[in-house]
Amino acid sequence: MKDLPKFKPRPHDYVLKFAKETLTKGETTYFHNLTTHQDGHYRVTFDAAYFGDQEPTKSQWSTLKKRMKRHNDQVFVFKEHGMTGDGHYYVDFGFFAD
Repeated sequence: MKDLPKFKPRPHDYVLKFAKETLTKGETTYFHNLTTHQDGHYRVTFDAAYFGDQEPTKSQWSTLKKRMKRHNDQVFVFKEHGMTGDGHYYVDFGFFAD
């Protein structure tokens, strides 16, 4: 596995706003929770309804990751993603250290 980049933590309010904005479609937000990790990366969980009524495709995951990167070009999105035990999806990300 490739070494991960160094991350620079951002203020919680900034990261929360970023996560909520990227997981909002129209007037509906699918954001569920944000977790901060020791190394400065974050995990956002969100409602499965973000992807519609069925299991998301690789293309849908890719589109979400691209959306996050377009929203902030300093974001690194982990390849790993999936579903939590409580039925929410998750994606991990961090902001590059300058």
